[in-house]
Amino acid sequence: MTADALNRNSPVSAPVPDGASASQRLAFEDYDFLRQDDLRGVRLQLEFLKPERRLRQEGVASTIVVFGSARLLPEEIARAECAGLEERVRQAPGDSLLVAELGRARRRLHYARYYAEARHFAELVSTRFQREGRLDFVVCTGGGPGIMEAANRGAHETGLRSIGFNIQLPHEQQANEYLSADISFRFHYFALRKMHFMLRALALVAFPGGYGTLDELFEVLTLVQTGKAKPLPIVLVGAQFWRRAIDFEFLEAEGMISADDRKLFAIVDTADAAVAAVCDFYDGKPPEQQR
Repeated sequence: MTADALNRNSPVSAPVPDGASASQRLAFEDYDFLRQDDLRGVRLQLEFLKPERRLRQEGVASTIVVFGSARLLPEEIARAECAGLEERVRQAPGDSLLVAELGRARRRLHYARYYAEARHFAELVSTRFQREGRLDFVVCTGGGPGIMEAANRGAHETGLRSIGFNIQLPHEQQANEYLSADISFRFHYFALRKMHFMLRALALVAFPGGYGTLDELFEVLTLVQTGKAKPLPIVLVGAQFWRRAIDFEFLEAEGMISADDRKLFAIVDTADAAVAAVCDFYDGKPPEQQR
């Protein structure tokens, strides 16, 4: 069928006459209809198809997924925040709320190093694997601030592309300014977003984070452990954080996981070590041979 024939067969929008019933709207233009509970299956299908078709059209062959806290800041911002709070505390040393906020700001400054590491990691994998005619190991994040911003930023600063899978939340998560808008998407359903994270993933790298990071990390670990997903490198960056946040040795000692389960991931401290762990997993083979 020719393109002209396809165009002729495509639905053509026509205005609904004034006073006409909503039932006369074309189904795909009737948003009240599409939002009904009975249409949830259709909405799920659309949220699967839109990113899938676009990424395929753009030649995205594989991704490397980066997770981490949305709350982490670049060092310069975290340092300026601390300096401002320190001055305020000097002026009001008895203000316990200010002192507590300064303590939290100092923690943010401590963790700012991971913003820098995520940014460097994305720079390394983007320059190493993206090339003309094929997009491999494309950095893929949740599209928001913090570690997500850092990873998208690292790719952006090399002049290369990265993906953001943003999601609608009660407190809106704004897309960061560094992702590639033409291959980034906004989701309503967590389930479809999670599916897209895994569809092209050849590696997962998790930086320090909270509920969202832990949720995604354990989902991937469970998929690999149960054979629902092919083995892939799972790298946790920040040994001090991860060994305290999750006591994997305790889980093994209590019989909740096996020794083999602990081999499903590696713990490192730097972006360079994370890249090395990913490359070691694949024995230096090019990405196109991994599928």
